[in-house]
Amino acid sequence: MMAFIHKAGTVAVFAGLVAVCTGTQAQGPFGAPNESSAFSIPENQLVQPAELSRILAAKSGVKPLVLQVGSRVLFEQAHIAGSEYDGPGSQQAGLDQLKKRVAALPKDKAIVLYCGCCPWNRCPNVAPAFRLLQGMGFTQVKVLYIANNFGADWAEKGYPVERSH
Repeated sequence: MMAFIHKAGTVAVFAGLVAVCTGTQAQGPFGAPNESSAFSIPENQLVQPAELSRILAAKSGVKPLVLQVGSRVLFEQAHIAGSEYDGPGSQQAGLDQLKKRVAALPKDKAIVLYCGCCPWNRCPNVAPAFRLLQGMGFTQVKVLYIANNFGADWAEKGYPVERSH
C-alpha cells in the first residue's frame, strides 16, 4: 500500500511540474484561459507572421498600426520595421501609454499588437493590451501570433526588422 501511495505522490508531483512547464498556470478554473493569458485571445483575432509581413510589404491596401507591447530592451534590439513601442501590456504604465497613443484614432483603425518576449503560452503582455483596446471600442485589433519568440518567429524567418540606435 505504501508503495502505491509513494508512486501516486511521484505522479502527482510530476504532473504538477508538467503543468507549470507547459504554461497551464496561465489558465483559470476548469482549464479555461484567464484573461491575462495569450490563449484568451480568440483565434480569429490572431494574425500569423507570414500574413502580417505580406500585408506590410503590399504596395496597396490599408496598413495597420503595429505596436510592440513588450520589453523596451527587446524592441531596441530588433522590432518589426515601422512598428512603434508602446510599453509593456502587463504593467499599468504600459497600458496608460497605449491608451494615450490610440486615444485620437478612429475606432475602426487597423491595429496589430505584438510582444515576442517569450513563448505564447507565457506572454504576459499581449492579452491585457488587447483587452484594453477592445474595451476602448476598437474593432479592428489583431494580435501577432508569436509561438516561440520574436527572434525565432520573425527575425530569423527573414521578415523586415529595424534596430534602435
